[in-house]
Amino acid sequence: MIHLVTCMSLVLSLFGCHICSAGANRPATPVNVSVTHLRADSATVSWNIPEGETVIGFAISQQRQDGLMQRFIREVNTTSRACILWDLDEDTDYIIQVQSVGLYGESRASKKIHFRTLKKSEHIQSTMMDQDDPAVEGLDLSRHLQTGEILIIMTVLLMWAAVIVLFCKQYDIIKDNDSNSHSKEKSKPLSGQSTPEYQNGGLLGSKFQRTSSSVSIIKV
Repeated sequence: MIHLVTCMSLVLSLFGCHICSAGANRPATPVNVSVTHLRADSATVSWNIPEGETVIGFAISQQRQDGLMQRFIREVNTTSRACILWDLDEDTDYIIQVQSVGLYGESRASKKIHFRTLKKSEHIQSTMMDQDDPAVEGLDLSRHLQTGEILIIMTVLLMWAAVIVLFCKQYDIIKDNDSNSHSKEKSKPLSGQSTPEYQNGGLLGSKFQRTSSSVSIIKV
């Protein structure tokens, strides 16, 4: 009987140590959970993992605030820190929580995040939303993305403007060179045609005059 009690105590101790060890090796809870890109039927959930944690996936608990619908999303073998929620109802309040999936189980659930989907008639203006708006938390990611897109567009426009200016300058240079060459050709004297005319009209005429002046008339 004593041996049986001892064996049971040893088994319980080992089981308790295994549970403690597994709990100690569980990944840390996700932080900075936020909801962005709100639509009437979708939204994007993003989060961060504390540095140094070994995470192989994530799990998301999603439910309507009125309790009519609950969904559980679990994905492993991924390093993604974001997930798109589809098939949401428009103009509806939701609650989500995120867990990290590690080699020895899942982390504790993050704090509850509340958000509300948009109406189909509403226009999405995420850049004009206040960061402290309780409906949406953590819009820094979307703002950084939009800022990067604007910078890329501005860079492309500036490059095109530089190409157009360079082309115009080259075109003006070519046009000026063509104008100068045409003006030089027009101003060049036609020596081959002017010399014979001068000789025929001037030199021959003077010879004829000299000959006629040397003729004397004799009267009988």
